[in-house]
Amino acid sequence: MALVLHAGSTNKNAFKALIAAEYTGVKVDLVKDFEMGVSNKTPEFLKMNPIGKVPVLETPDGPIFESNAIACYVARLKDVNLLYGSSLFENALIEQWIDFASLEIDANILRWFIPRIGFAVYHPPAEEAAISALKRALDALNTHLASNTYLVGHSVTLADIIMTCNFVLGFNRIMTKSFTSEFPNVERYFWTMVNQPNFYKILGDIKQAESVPPVQSAKKPSQTKEPAKPKAKDEPKKETKKESAKPKEEVVGEEEEEAPMPKPKPKNPLDLLLPSKMILDDWKRLYSNTKTNFREVAIKGFWDMYDPEGYSLWFCDYKYNDENTVSFVTLNKVGGFLQRMDLARKYAFGKMLVIGSEPPFKVKGLWLFRGQEIPQFVINECYDMELYEWKKVDISDADQKERVNQMIEDYEPFEGEALLDAKCFK
Repeated sequence: MALVLHAGSTNKNAFKALIAAEYTGVKVDLVKDFEMGVSNKTPEFLKMNPIGKVPVLETPDGPIFESNAIACYVARLKDVNLLYGSSLFENALIEQWIDFASLEIDANILRWFIPRIGFAVYHPPAEEAAISALKRALDALNTHLASNTYLVGHSVTLADIIMTCNFVLGFNRIMTKSFTSEFPNVERYFWTMVNQPNFYKILGDIKQAESVPPVQSAKKPSQTKEPAKPKAKDEPKKETKKESAKPKEEVVGEEEEEAPMPKPKPKNPLDLLLPSKMILDDWKRLYSNTKTNFREVAIKGFWDMYDPEGYSLWFCDYKYNDENTVSFVTLNKVGGFLQRMDLARKYAFGKMLVIGSEPPFKVKGLWLFRGQEIPQFVINECYDMELYEWKKVDISDADQKERVNQMIEDYEPFEGEALLDAKCFK
């Protein structure tokens, strides 16, 4: 009998076995018309997996659940086993990277993503911990990939298949270019893998997320529970319609839930402002490309471009500098702030300075925003905003204007003190 895989057609955990099958030549049929929340609740499905999670693989010997186990089974079916290494040591390394992909990459992407789309309670400290743990894992992976094209050996193994599939949700929904650019070897690895013919046949085109999803209101999670109420018989039908109307869904929970495609976003109020003569991307490009004579080229160029009617400049000062007693914690705090500001990338430019040669370190910043006020959606979505004192820059004041210049160019000493670090949001 042919192997039959029970999962939705866009379930990234099902992709693992399907890609493995492309490499091994094993025939795996994806069950047709699978509906998450319906097909996996039938008595027949629950006999295969009593807790109703997907994917499940039907084999001649019985069902297998858990996506990594399914992928391992498919990879090992043929005698010539190209996906599981050529020695016992390589077998162990492949298992090592499979565990790493699940416990360090996938788990932390989900801890970051799920609360933002309303499938779990959103807690900013928990999000910061997830992002920090993910960055730590990506840093380790980036180091390994600096001298390796693949995770193990010199060709694709099951470790690469599982690692790449676990990255798909992250790259597609929450890991923006500004986030992944810190890990160039991971970027190179991911885009190399997804464009391999056997990967591309299953995954198709992957587009990287342009922004981090905004945190959904507290009402959203409670609404998703409505269909479970026994009183409303129509509700499951409504849920089915919603799912079938959205064929391109992404997997949220490991082996379990599927996230709806994002609804069309309403126009941002900043897009409705009168056109500005300042093209923000032109300034960001000038800033990035100026390597010498920064004051004469970039700073002069900024003031030539600056439109005081279409944009405004703001100073910010961290309110709790006395807590900044550990350098790396302070730097991570600023890095987390910039990451959460990603939703404003289209409308903002920023510089954040960490000042001082010894603790407590001071954190000060300069921000350029579209419009005459700090955008309300930034205040609403980025909790860090309330941790800073904000003051609008008066560009008619020569001292304030010079302070802007110094912050843009990372002038040192800044206000009489050394710079520990300077970060740019662009």
